[in-house]
Amino acid sequence: MFFLLSKTIGIMLLPTNFLIGLGLVGVALLATRFASAGRKLLIASAVLFAICGFSPLGYLLLYPLEQRFPPWNAAQGAPDGVIVLGGSIDAELSAAHGVVVTSGAADRIIAAAALGHRYPRARIMFTGGSPNLVSGDAREADYAASLFESLGISGQRLIMERGSRNTQENAEFSRVMAGSRPGERWLLVTSAFHMPRSVGLFRKAGFAVEAYPVDWRVGGPGDVFQFTSLSLYGLERTNLGIREWMGLIAYWATGRIDDLLPGPAAKAKHLSHR
Repeated sequence: MFFLLSKTIGIMLLPTNFLIGLGLVGVALLATRFASAGRKLLIASAVLFAICGFSPLGYLLLYPLEQRFPPWNAAQGAPDGVIVLGGSIDAELSAAHGVVVTSGAADRIIAAAALGHRYPRARIMFTGGSPNLVSGDAREADYAASLFESLGISGQRLIMERGSRNTQENAEFSRVMAGSRPGERWLLVTSAFHMPRSVGLFRKAGFAVEAYPVDWRVGGPGDVFQFTSLSLYGLERTNLGIREWMGLIAYWATGRIDDLLPGPAAKAKHLSHR
């Protein structure tokens, strides 16, 4: 049920979808005795679209998420494994064209491959099935292996998890497949804005991981209040930020994570492997 709601109501509440719906309701009302309300909805939709597209709103939403975890400290020594969250491969397009098609989060794959070369004994796990409400046979993990191998990572080091549909299942399924032992250190590679929710879910699943954030969308503090000249980019950032904050609130409210905004300091009871 949670997955179903996230793929229906959650998507409908994204700024672009919600504001388009608001505008369509306004248009429909113009032909009724509520025409005045319809005009107000149209104006509100246009103004909010402009705010989401051109204002610093997207930066303001993403910045605290991206700054929550610092860059990984390599001085701590070599990790035993690297977990890469899905979201970097378009499985359906890959299936349609017969080649791996990456998305905007390709930094996850690139960073994991670089870590694989730097630490040749570390295992590499990719976790990602299909995030679609109605999914076909294509799964991200089915194409990730060949991509890693093309980047010089031996297939013998790879663990492919193809059943997960969301981040919660990424965490739960990865814990089982990794078979990690007490004392092992695993890095978690995902987009910086997605790291708080991801770490919170891995902790809840009993899998202690070290954050390795990549794929930043905001620069330094000076960039937070920048306006955007192309609304498409601003809308994308606002959608990402709203989606991530909605996810944090929903997971926290339903007990799937213990903190609204998980940070580097883990609670001791969640650091032990189950």
